[in-house]
Amino acid sequence: MLFHSTRGNDNNKTFEEVLMQGLADDGGLFMPDSWPQVDLDHLKSLKSFIDVAKYIVPMYTDSSFSKDEVHEVLENTWHDFEEKDYLKIVDINKSLSVLELFHGPTAAFKDFGLQLAAAFFNKTLVDQNKTAIVFGATSGDTGSAAIDACKEFRAIKSFILIPDGNMSEIQRKQMTTVDKSNVFPILASGTFDDCQDVVKKGFKDRSFLKDSQYLLAVNSINWVRIIGQICYYFYAALKANEFSKPLNFSVPTGNFGNVFACYAASKMGMPLSKIIVAVNSNDILHRFFKDNDYSKNKVSETISPSMDISVASNFERLIYDLYLDRDSDKCSNLYSKFPTESIRLDEDIWKKSASLFLSYSIDDNSTFKCMKTYFENSGYIMDPHTAVAADAVTKLNDRLENNTIILATAHPAKFPNALEKAGINLTNVPKNLQKVLNKKEISFKLSPFDNSIFEFIKDNN
Repeated sequence: MLFHSTRGNDNNKTFEEVLMQGLADDGGLFMPDSWPQVDLDHLKSLKSFIDVAKYIVPMYTDSSFSKDEVHEVLENTWHDFEEKDYLKIVDINKSLSVLELFHGPTAAFKDFGLQLAAAFFNKTLVDQNKTAIVFGATSGDTGSAAIDACKEFRAIKSFILIPDGNMSEIQRKQMTTVDKSNVFPILASGTFDDCQDVVKKGFKDRSFLKDSQYLLAVNSINWVRIIGQICYYFYAALKANEFSKPLNFSVPTGNFGNVFACYAASKMGMPLSKIIVAVNSNDILHRFFKDNDYSKNKVSETISPSMDISVASNFERLIYDLYLDRDSDKCSNLYSKFPTESIRLDEDIWKKSASLFLSYSIDDNSTFKCMKTYFENSGYIMDPHTAVAADAVTKLNDRLENNTIILATAHPAKFPNALEKAGINLTNVPKNLQKVLNKKEISFKLSPFDNSIFEFIKDNN
């Protein structure tokens, strides 16, 4: 299996090249040359999440690693999960369940993709006797998951930009209380978009790197994160009904990576009814699916901060694969003008959405109400991001057939202020979160509006 860019000018890449490069040279996102197909009967015989991963992951890695090498990596990839089975499915009623993906060390679904990426990063660096810098910006969960996944690997130093403002104290402390010499949490004045601009500039500039040193992308543009998420969709469908009927998945999303992983699983053969794209008031994705309007607006702060985005990076992959039938010239043309010009597809092409996608946008008041309703009616406590997905199911229920699974992407304990406002008292706080609350914070305050961040990385590299 080789990989290519959605924009057509960076092709014939091996898995290892895609892993270490992250973003394609032409600005596009990497895609597999074809969709590998699963044997559902074989999947039905598998017992654990690791068994499923050992079947799925080698489908994408054979251009760089043998199956035995991949299996050895996977034996030790996912660690410090409080749930033996890594994930948990909680039934709300006969037709509705919640898929809990927050039982990892940072209490968010991103542990699945980032622990997989970190394990392969480290294998490549050790094999090549090289080092790397992880450089990223976070609106909440990505930074803590990246730091945790990479902190034990000496070949990797992590520099994570944490914007001033809209994230919970626990989310921040998960990054600023890690006392490791290879971890550098940077508190940056400005918004997430300001921080993301610095990261994008850094990936172009690279002047702070040593010779032959890798600069690693840990956000969901990295295809390896998508692979990790594909694995849990297959395992969830296996546990839910052994692929006997197509399922609906309601996915709270910002950058679209989690939604795209669900789409990818369906392209590989997982039975799927509908994907519900659930967003907060930052509604670029809902505007596209509802009105064929993919235009950038200013970000507004919400109680579901991991979804506070103006552009959904992974959406380019869906545009390329579903709507444009993998025509890289058309994709490149659309994105060369975006975001100055909005993306609006021909009506006949845009109508492809209806076969697989529904969407809904939920404001903060509706999110609070949903949290409270689930608590009072079912005794189930969910975080604001999960509530966005749950409320979308309620609003779209008359358009759904078959059973539905809501993705719970973060533990509610990460958002105590939102729980308090919803009138919910949470007594069960995961041990991994309890640990950080009383630890000393170690961080570095820098500006994203000059070169101080790049100088800081150079001084500590």
